[in-house]
Amino acid sequence: MMTTSQLIITIAIITAGVQITRFAPFLIFPAGKPTPKFVQYLSKVLPGAAISLLVVFCFKDVGFLSGSRGAPELIAAAAVAALHLWKRQMLLSVGAGTVIYMLLIRVF
Repeated sequence: MMTTSQLIITIAIITAGVQITRFAPFLIFPAGKPTPKFVQYLSKVLPGAAISLLVVFCFKDVGFLSGSRGAPELIAAAAVAALHLWKRQMLLSVGAGTVIYMLLIRVF
């Protein structure tokens, strides 16, 4: 159990860390200066890379060749992709995909 002073110090350190990470981009890249090309490149490729990692992580333990395993995952993923291409609403796509997956794992 933490003492009161340890708790206050911990909260202060966490608060300082959050504030530093929020202020750092404005200090490193001030208004009026062009954004470095490398940072522009990262802003284009990192979202796709992050989504790709999430997809790999979600499907890494799925056995597609064993019984009906894999069908709910593939159907839900296809629904997410189709809904996103159709409506371009991330919350709708992910929410509907989650509901579809939960219903399918009860059926399969």
